[in-house]
Amino acid sequence: MARSKDKTPRKPKEPGRLKQMWQVFQMTRRYDSRITLYLVLAFILPIVVTVAFALLTAPGNGLTLALWIVAGVLAGVLAMLIILGRRAEKAAYSQIEGQPGAVGAVLRSSLKRGWVGSEMPVAVNGKTQDAVYRAVGRGGVVLISEGPRSRTGRMIDDERRKVAKVLGTIAVTTIAVGPDSDAVPLHKLARKLTRIKPTLTKAEVLAVNNRLSSLGTQLPIPKGVDPFKARPQRGR
Repeated sequence: MARSKDKTPRKPKEPGRLKQMWQVFQMTRRYDSRITLYLVLAFILPIVVTVAFALLTAPGNGLTLALWIVAGVLAGVLAMLIILGRRAEKAAYSQIEGQPGAVGAVLRSSLKRGWVGSEMPVAVNGKTQDAVYRAVGRGGVVLISEGPRSRTGRMIDDERRKVAKVLGTIAVTTIAVGPDSDAVPLHKLARKLTRIKPTLTKAEVLAVNNRLSSLGTQLPIPKGVDPFKARPQRGR
C-alpha cells in the first residue's frame, strides 16, 4: 500500500505592492469621495510644472524636456503615494473616531519613534466610558483625554497630580480628543505629539516611563477584563 505523502499547507500568497495600493485606494474611496481628484492633481501638477520649467529654461532642447518630464512623472508618483497614505490613514481613523478605545488604537499603531504609550487607559469612567491615556516621549508626559471636556476634566486633573507627585517638575501636557470644537481630531493625534517641544533625553524618557508604570491604573474592573465590555455587577 502506497504511503500517503504529507502535504504541508501552503501559506496564502501575499498580494503584491500594486495590489495592496489598489486595495488601500478602494477602501479610502468608500470614505473619501475626493481621493480620486486629489490623486489626479498630485500626479499632473508636478509634470506641468517641470515641463513649463524646461520650456522656459531650455526651449527647443528635446533631451532636456524629456528628462524634466521623467522627473515630473517621478515627483507625481511620489506625491500620489504621500497623499494616498495620509488620506487612507484619515479614512481608517474616521471609522473608529468617537468610539471607546479609539485613542488607544492610535497609541498602539501610530506613535512616532521616541514615544511610548499604551492602548490601555490609565483611568476610565465605568459609566460614561470616558478615559485618560498616557504617553511619554521627548516632549515629556502627555495625558490624553477621550470624551467631552466637561466629563474628563476632573480625571485629567487627578492624573496630573499623580504624575507631579512622582516626577516633580517634569513637563506635563494635556490633549483632548472628543466632540469639543477645540479638541484634536483622532487622525492628527500622533502628529500633535511629535510637535511638542522636546524637554527630555532618550535615557530620561525610559526612566520616566518606568517610574510612571509603577503608578498602575484606575480601571474600575478586575485585571484582564476589557473595560469597555465589562458589565456592572448586580447588587445582592
